[in-house]
Amino acid sequence: MSMTWDEAAAAICGPEGPFALVEEDVLGVPTKVFSTAPATMKDLFGLARLRADQDFIVYEDEQYTFGDVMAQADAIGAMLVERYGVQKGDRVAIAMRNYPEWISTYIATISVGGIAVLLNAWWTQDELKYGLEHSGAAVLVADRERVERATPLLGGLPDLKVVAVRTPGDLPEGVDRFEDVLPVGAALPEVELHTDDDATILYTSGTTGNPKGAVSTHRAIISAILAFACRAAINRAVGAEPEEDADGPSYPPCSILTVPLFHVTGCVPVMIGSLLSGSKLVIMYKWDPGRALELIERERVTQFVGVPTMSWDMLEHPDFARFDTSSLKAVGGGGAPAPPELVKRIDGNFSKGRPTIGYGMTETNAYGPGNSGDDYVSHPTSTGRVVPVVEMRVTDPDGNVLPQGEVGEIWFKGPHLIRGYWDNPEATAETIVDGWLRTGDIGRIDDEGFVYLVDRAKDMVLRGGENVYCAEVEAAIYEHPAVYEAAVFGIPHERLGEEVAAAVLPKEGMTIDVEELQRFVGERLASFKVPSRIEIHSESLPRNAAGKILKRELRDTMAGESA
Repeated sequence: MSMTWDEAAAAICGPEGPFALVEEDVLGVPTKVFSTAPATMKDLFGLARLRADQDFIVYEDEQYTFGDVMAQADAIGAMLVERYGVQKGDRVAIAMRNYPEWISTYIATISVGGIAVLLNAWWTQDELKYGLEHSGAAVLVADRERVERATPLLGGLPDLKVVAVRTPGDLPEGVDRFEDVLPVGAALPEVELHTDDDATILYTSGTTGNPKGAVSTHRAIISAILAFACRAAINRAVGAEPEEDADGPSYPPCSILTVPLFHVTGCVPVMIGSLLSGSKLVIMYKWDPGRALELIERERVTQFVGVPTMSWDMLEHPDFARFDTSSLKAVGGGGAPAPPELVKRIDGNFSKGRPTIGYGMTETNAYGPGNSGDDYVSHPTSTGRVVPVVEMRVTDPDGNVLPQGEVGEIWFKGPHLIRGYWDNPEATAETIVDGWLRTGDIGRIDDEGFVYLVDRAKDMVLRGGENVYCAEVEAAIYEHPAVYEAAVFGIPHERLGEEVAAAVLPKEGMTIDVEELQRFVGERLASFKVPSRIEIHSESLPRNAAGKILKRELRDTMAGESA
């Protein structure tokens, strides 16, 4: 007879368990931590050196072992320190699509004490400029498209050093070619690191326009990775992991990277998780469901992590049944809610792949409640449970803890949380209270510990795993000379979860062309933030007694028209 979830968690996280917990002071707050956690990310990366001859990365027709990646990371670390003078605490920005060099640059930066700044590769030039200036980056490592986007900015950033990856041909003045400046074979410089040193900055959209730089320490990232591993151990103990077919082939762990590495999901659970577990990582050039199915069959992928739309795309692909997906054990991800129908379809259409979902944030290094297998099928509207290193509570608007089962704002506490926002003490104080992270999400926790999300307190749209804050889009719309009123909100979308929509009232005597307005916004914001649905109104947008635009009313009306 298998153990219950609580029994397994107590045993695995108990004093004699593989994920034993102790209490330590973390940035001034008593916090439960894993007693056997590596002290720093450099220590964690060191595990890869023990697998030097084992395959790690597959990218198109390129293959790299763990040893290959670590050797390149060592050389990049030497380049950063010896050529560019990077010192502990300096920021090194990475802006490129999912290339193998992204991973080795990330490893190198953190290993020499730098702070890796993960810039959104979809950002416009203005957004890129903000990220570089706000983070105070000393070095930018970028691919051709991002180098071209950054070149006009260099006059205003005279101290920024730029390294171009996979950029053949002529380069702008002041830009170094990666191959020309990489000291191949160089040793990694020795730098003293500490558990609570800053390691990364990931940008997350701000409710007032500019993105916020979420800062994670070595401890936070390591704790999140170990929490994912702890959850897997508990799942195995309770029999929730898929059984091996005694008569069928057994495949070594292999993940496919379908989401950007600059997203916390792609970076932490997928990339670093693969490095920690010794899993092969198959990198896609860009998302294409047919190509994904081809790679799953060719590389015998066992873990698929993406946003729910990607699972939907594969199932809807006309050649889905032609591909052998029997190696898959888990199919799912996070970043957006998955309709119960999708959970059912995954469970019914993949021969061994079970549905999974996780609720995490940039601020939690992607870790949060997780649901999978039979639990997910029986609780398809729940995002699952957390392992004991993480505490959760639900509060009223004043921060008072609510009784079990009541609906309120979800708060997290644990060693996996960011330490705050870069150069933004006000936002940090608003979000992190006495070691607890206020998520802004509304939900409840049942008597078994299953978490259910009900709504979002933040004015945000979750479009295919991308957070789009309405105030930022409204600010761009209001720059248009013909706009008098604007309201941005999300409406349901079968594939994306939500799409960005807007209601707009033109100034008296003026007209607005929807496509022209979309192009106007697209010149100011990344393409995923541009409203795909815009309704032009002839009367003032509905408001409440306090003068606030009634977005829910607008959303319900537009959603009803869509349906």
